Amino acid sequence: MDYLELTIGAVLVNNIVLSKFLGICPFLGVSKRLGTAMGMSGAVIFVMTLASFATALVSKYLLQFDLDCIGLGHIDLGFLQVLLYILIIAGLVQLIEIVMQKLSAKLYQALGIYLPLITTNCAVLGSATMNANVGRGVLASTLFGLFSGIGFALALLLFASLRERLELADTPPAFQGIPIALVTAGILAMAFVGFSGLC
Repeated sequence: MDYLELTIGAVLVNNIVLSKFLGICPFLGVSKRLGTAMGMSGAVIFVMTLASFATALVSKYLLQFDLDCIGLGHIDLGFLQVLLYILIIAGLVQLIEIVMQKLSAKLYQALGIYLPLITTNCAVLGSATMNANVGRGVLASTLFGLFSGIGFALALLLFASLRERLELADTPPAFQGIPIALVTAGILAMAFVGFSGLC
């Protein structure tokens, strides 16, 4: 496995938000201010990395195992994959919430409902599922989760910076608010398509 290709692919070429279109809700909801976008980026990187590590362990050692020694053969518990992944992600998000509430109550309040929504953020679940579907090992899955989180953070911070600049721009009334944000997100996604020849 070429880890350089895996990392560049996760950040730029197959960006979880701008190429796979996963995690759009926090991408649009938290990107109004750069400060809250930075806090959400850190939380998503942490959760996505640990979730990828934990789900890779679960996928390798819990969902598939052989019991030939006692005559039961191969047991495949793949149907429990999504349920177990969501439980792992929910536990990690609870940990983040507790730590953030204690260390930075202001950021905790600013993130509001979007912090618990990391549990159902399809970018985190999608990253873990992609690892399982491709059959990556524990190290490769963890690296993919880390750099997918960095790719999410890159997209979120770029978008938050652009949205802050757009507030000062002379935007036509029909495009103010969400419409200009969606147009900007589309242009940003097209810019990331330019990286498709890298890997």
